[in-house]
Amino acid sequence: MSDHSTYEALRHFADSWGLLAMLLVFAGLIAWPFRPGARPRNDEAAHVIFKDEDGGE
Repeated sequence: MSDHSTYEALRHFADSWGLLAMLLVFAGLIAWPFRPGARPRNDEAAHVIFKDEDGGE
């Protein structure tokens, strides 16, 4: 197998299955915060900036 054909094979793989794999990882990362068990952790993260608030003094 020559270098040229190896390059072509890897490029074909990246253009098809590599793109699909990246799309699935992206969709999974986008959906991760919206899963049902994540609500308490998301609420805690949303309110952490107010945790040590002392009334503005």
